[in-house]
Amino acid sequence: MENRNFQMDTEWNIIHYPEKPTGFGILIIGDERHFVDENKCFWSQNEGKLAIINQLKETGYTIFSSNLYGRHWGSESAVELAQKLYHHVIRSEILNNKIHILAEGMGALIAVKLMEKMKGNLRSVILLNPILSLKHHLEQEKEHKFFYKKVMKEIAVSYHKEQGKLESDIFSMEDSVTLDFGISVKICHVLSGGKAYNQSKLIQKMVGNIDKIETSYILPEKKQQLGRMIIKFFKSHEAVL
Repeated sequence: MENRNFQMDTEWNIIHYPEKPTGFGILIIGDERHFVDENKCFWSQNEGKLAIINQLKETGYTIFSSNLYGRHWGSESAVELAQKLYHHVIRSEILNNKIHILAEGMGALIAVKLMEKMKGNLRSVILLNPILSLKHHLEQEKEHKFFYKKVMKEIAVSYHKEQGKLESDIFSMEDSVTLDFGISVKICHVLSGGKAYNQSKLIQKMVGNIDKIETSYILPEKKQQLGRMIIKFFKSHEAVL
C-alpha cells in the first residue's frame, strides 16, 4: 500500500508509506494551495513536491498530512486537528513518537504553534518560505488591495471572527516571533522573485533567535536539491531515539 486516505473531523488526511520504513515520521503542513481529498493531495499532484515525497519515502520516512480546513491561516481549529492527526498516526502506525515537521508558507503558522504545544514530540522542523506572522504578511499585502481583501476574508472565515475586530487584533500583535522552543529549526528560502527575497530579510529582523537557526537560500533552478537537503537535516537529528 503506497498511501492511505481517511477522514477525521470532516477533513481528509493522507499517509504515504515507504517500502522500507525506518520508523521515523514527517508531518507535512502545506501552503495556501495545499489540499488533501479522498484520492490525492497537492504534494502528490505537484511534480516538484512529488519528487521530494519520493525521496523521503526512498529514505524510509512515513509521511502524513491533512487538509486542515483548507486556507486555515494558522487557526486554532487547524492546530488542534494537526495534533489529533499526530496522535492518530502514532497510535495506528509503528513510528517513533518524536516526529519531524516540514511546513511551507502559511503552514509555518501551524508549525510554530505545534512547536510550543508539542515540543516533547517533535524532533526537528524545516520551514520552507515561511509565513511566520499574520501581521507582517498582511502589511506586505496591503499594497495589493484585491489580494489583501481576499486574504483578510479567508482569515476571518478560518478564525470564525468578525473581520473588522480580527483585523484590529492582528495589527496589535507583537512585531517579533520566537522559535526558541528547544527544537532544531531550519529555514529554507527558495528565492523565486523579489517577494521571497524581501520575506527572507523580514524574517531575519523578526525572529528573536535567528542566530541559532540554520538558514539556507536556494535559487529556483536548484530546487531539485531540496529533497537531499531536507533528508540531511532530518537525519542529523535522529541519533537520539
